[in-house]
Amino acid sequence: MKRIATWALYGVGALAIAYLALYAYAAFTGRDLQPGDPIHIFRKPDAPSYSVLSTSLRA
Repeated sequence: MKRIATWALYGVGALAIAYLALYAYAAFTGRDLQPGDPIHIFRKPDAPSYSVLSTSLRA
């Protein structure tokens, strides 16, 4: 049981190190965000617009 707990601890530590490495990679290679930059949200052009439906259902 002690051996399983040790390997579980090693696994959690390896996952934490991998997460930190990916975070550092994303932080150093990512695009710098400036205040006022538009946020690009991509959606399908033929997707229905639900904003009209939600306003018509309000009482």
